[in-house]
Amino acid sequence: MNDAANHPAPPATPGPGVPTPAVVASGLSKWFDSRPVLQDIQLRVPAGRMFALLGANGAGKSTLLRILATLMPPTAGELRLLGQPVGGDLASLRSRIGMIAHQPMLYRDLSARENLAFFGRLYGISKPADRIAQLLELVGLPDRADDPVKTLSRGTTQRIAIARALMHDPQLLLADEPFDGLDAPSSQALEVLLRRLRDQGRTLIVSNHDISQSLRLTDHVVVLKGGKIVLNTLASGLDAAAVLERMGRT
Repeated sequence: MNDAANHPAPPATPGPGVPTPAVVASGLSKWFDSRPVLQDIQLRVPAGRMFALLGANGAGKSTLLRILATLMPPTAGELRLLGQPVGGDLASLRSRIGMIAHQPMLYRDLSARENLAFFGRLYGISKPADRIAQLLELVGLPDRADDPVKTLSRGTTQRIAIARALMHDPQLLLADEPFDGLDAPSSQALEVLLRRLRDQGRTLIVSNHDISQSLRLTDHVVVLKGGKIVLNTLASGLDAAAVLERMGRT
């Protein structure tokens, strides 16, 4: 196992023939007034992998995801996303990043199709009807396209939220507790969908409270405690007890 405190992030520039990492963070910190929320985050996420972001409530998971989504600036440190330094053309970067927030960010009175059409216009998607049809097929909901969102289950709504986040075909997908409130069948369907997106070559970073599910689903595990990375290692061979120990809950 790697203890991130003793292993700083590798250099941001990869060698010849090495794919550009999706995320390289060095010394990333965030303070709110005098309170540290993230401290000296060193993180490297290879392209095409799925990372789990674990930690107790208040550990800094949502803050880190918002920084990676360029929705919040760090207080200190350096960040490169998809090979591009953060701090310049954020519009260009945001066109390559998708965010699934804790709330679905959908208009409840509109249908799935109408929601996707609205966001397609915001993103300037050419041939939005074709893209909407592709996404509804991808998330397994072509038969629910014209149902108002307010009539749909939490699991179905979450899949539409993922379709929304994919509307502009992002390379990096960030998900903040996407399994929260889902029943077992909906959770399983979402696992299948996230694996499919990873297998398409996208990079995913998924925060989750379910440790066992994260170990089963993802390639790599990062654990935050008190705003610091206390575990940064491959998911394979790791058990829930080891994660809980690092989280300080045993």
